[in-house]
Amino acid sequence: MAKKRPIKFSLIYRDMWQSSGKYVPRVDQLTKIAPVIIDMECFARVETNGGAFEQVNLLYGENPNNAVRQWTKPFNEAGIQTHMLERALNGIRMFPVPADVRQLMYKVKYAQGTNISRSFCGLNDHRNLELSVRYAREAGMISQASLCITHSRIHTVEYFMDIVDKVVEYGTDEICLKDMAGIGRPVMLGRLVKAIKDRHPQILVQYHGHSGPGFSVASMLEVARAGADIIDVAMEPLSWGMVHPDLITIREMLDDAGFDVPEINMNAYMEARKLTQGFMEDFLGYWINPKNRFMSSLMIQSGLPGGMMGSLMADLKGVHDGINFSLKASGKPELTEDELLIKLFDEVEFIWPVMGYPPLVTPYSQYVKNVALMNMMQMAKGEERYSMMDDNTWNMLLGRAGKLPGPLAPEIVKLAKEQGREFYDGVPQDAYPDELDKYRKEMKENGWETGTDDEELFEFAMHETQYRDYKSGIAKERFEQELEKMKSQESTPKTTVAVKDKQAPRKGSYSKEKVDAPVAMAAYIMYTMNSKTFNPVAEGASPHDIWNMIGFWRNLNKIDLTFEDEVKEVEFTRPVQGEYNFLLAGKSLNGKIEYIDKGEIDFSIDGETYQAKITKGEGDYAKVSINGVDFQMYRNDLLESELSAHSPEDSIDESNKIVSPIPGKVFKIKVKEGEKVRKGDIVVVIDAMKMENNITTNRDAVIKKIHVKLNEMVEVNTTLVEIE
Repeated sequence: MAKKRPIKFSLIYRDMWQSSGKYVPRVDQLTKIAPVIIDMECFARVETNGGAFEQVNLLYGENPNNAVRQWTKPFNEAGIQTHMLERALNGIRMFPVPADVRQLMYKVKYAQGTNISRSFCGLNDHRNLELSVRYAREAGMISQASLCITHSRIHTVEYFMDIVDKVVEYGTDEICLKDMAGIGRPVMLGRLVKAIKDRHPQILVQYHGHSGPGFSVASMLEVARAGADIIDVAMEPLSWGMVHPDLITIREMLDDAGFDVPEINMNAYMEARKLTQGFMEDFLGYWINPKNRFMSSLMIQSGLPGGMMGSLMADLKGVHDGINFSLKASGKPELTEDELLIKLFDEVEFIWPVMGYPPLVTPYSQYVKNVALMNMMQMAKGEERYSMMDDNTWNMLLGRAGKLPGPLAPEIVKLAKEQGREFYDGVPQDAYPDELDKYRKEMKENGWETGTDDEELFEFAMHETQYRDYKSGIAKERFEQELEKMKSQESTPKTTVAVKDKQAPRKGSYSKEKVDAPVAMAAYIMYTMNSKTFNPVAEGASPHDIWNMIGFWRNLNKIDLTFEDEVKEVEFTRPVQGEYNFLLAGKSLNGKIEYIDKGEIDFSIDGETYQAKITKGEGDYAKVSINGVDFQMYRNDLLESELSAHSPEDSIDESNKIVSPIPGKVFKIKVKEGEKVRKGDIVVVIDAMKMENNITTNRDAVIKKIHVKLNEMVEVNTTLVEIE
């Protein structure tokens, strides 16, 4: 009887969380489940870190280096190999990393217990992988070079084999087929594995395929038959959906096909399943988008990876209202969220070849998706496609991130020339000088330790912004506040805010007492956060949370109000839908919305109920009238307060205003009042959707007034600058 060929399994436990939600288990949870995973007795490898794993720990306010050391330790002791995911030129972040920081990464991760470096270039440029292979091997790690699998006329077996030949020449130990969207066609993947094994029989081949569009089970069988050595799998309750097929199904399929596969300790499997469910119920489940739990053939059309669907849906909500606002203003029908999703897929499919067929994997999937979203926003306003692309996207198009698989369309080349942008054909890494000395110097000045094996220095240099928030304590405070809010919303009956087609409360019992300014300010903020006039998303009650909309971990908790010519800072939290805790003018107030309609809000403050009328005030002010007293104010971060007296159907006059097409944070202000600008000049940069989005002027003009400040959070259609 012929000896069965062995197939090994690798558990992608980390990826299950990041693909399904916003966070991953904390280190105390990971160390609890690690022995159970070991007891399952079926895994040769576990992917433990890389990607967004370390950023997520920083977002908890916890030390990611500690998390990696504790998470890898039990697997190292059990003889199970651990591997990390890294993005070559981009390291473990979304934009290019200097060579000295990249080199330090492998030394740090090897010292922390990571055995294998799974390295991928989102453009499949072998030049970016060369340093990954060399640095990993120099540090003592196993180098696994990855092919980012996608499906197009140019992504053929021959195309991928050219990359394989190069990375084998560089010295890689293994090849991974990273089928990040799960759209690789099974037969083609089988032919690719066979070609690798025929030409390079000494190379181990591992297959990583997401289950979103439904090909993955067939693909795993095909690659196994063609000679693949290791298959990546997941386990319930977070297998399938947009992540990976479940271990049990794949094990049974391959056993039936005649392969030598390990047995599964089902008692341990069920314990791991139970623990995972417990982590979800503890806090992780609050951030899991229900739509990410399902497979969908619609994913085939766009080719977008399932791992980004959570953030994609959040981003879609962020621009949904702005698109509908523009459509409505021009007399066109509004779109439902599902209609918008299909239009987004159509737009991605249209622009992908125009942009040179970049494989749709982090970060380039985000670049393409963001351009598609911005195109939809701009076209709804009557603007041209590609009129709003961020610098990172341009760097990809110009060659600074690597060589695109296909040619750029003439319209992109023409646009680059019109904007004075230069194409780059050098080695991408050469464009990003070393920076470790700069970070080392600052750490010394701050009194921060560089850590064992310089691991803290590495973390600071790799994730500068998140590391600062971690060191200051802001990250932990932000996470705990967000978690408390999510738990409150889950456990407390949600407040139902009445709208005009519902019965208004009885007003005879309302307080007739004279109120002071803080009460009026609270009323105005609650009205502008929930009124459909100001907030198109407020369809019957939804509070407006900018950062949740765009998939970020940050949360809006401060607003500047101008009240009688003085700026007043108002801090607030929203523990339950329709309720607010305010701190303003030294007073703490608890507010609750009882009823809201155009120009009216009925609300309670600390148990006393009032009615406020919101009308047009003097100049730019809105007038808040409560029990015969008028208060004049406006929100500095909102649209012009004259909208307070307008109907939702009114459009914004953009002839002398530049407004934000997306919700986000003001990252840079590139102009000054009185400055002359030309058509296409960048005026403001908005940090949103993990990108820096350039907001430009569509004509020659003079900057009359800047309406926003640095780090201010803005909504869709917020006036950024006024021009003349």
